[in-house]
Amino acid sequence: MEIKLSTDLKSPIYQDALNIRYKVFVDEQDVPENMEIDEYEDISTYFVGYIDDQPVVTARCFPTDDNGWHVQRVATYKEYRKRGLAKELLEYIEQVAKQEDYDYLILGAQDQAQGFYLKLGYQVIGDQYMDAGIEHHDMKKSL
Repeated sequence: MEIKLSTDLKSPIYQDALNIRYKVFVDEQDVPENMEIDEYEDISTYFVGYIDDQPVVTARCFPTDDNGWHVQRVATYKEYRKRGLAKELLEYIEQVAKQEDYDYLILGAQDQAQGFYLKLGYQVIGDQYMDAGIEHHDMKKSL
């Protein structure tokens, strides 16, 4: 898999990320379309994984106030799931975060995906909450 990143909202990488997000979150999980684009779009770094030049997995990150990197919008096209692509993407993000001297990664994990993040070294922090009608917990990984 080739992983590309961009901070440019006019880039093809951002457009590929949006397409994956809409398919997974809006179409599959019924997240309201107006919740998918938010105030963090223009301060995020977008990551997209490509197989044979086709976008298949994405995530975005933006800085926290205390030198962390907030990971969001982790999504993989349905036909590419269970292949380790999101794991590979998150490991890549972790390497970039270390190069950029961030102290930790944090994310809001859907409860059904919690086991996935636990295997990657994230720990559950805080209480359960609802986001877009889906149960979540915050999870953190020190770098």
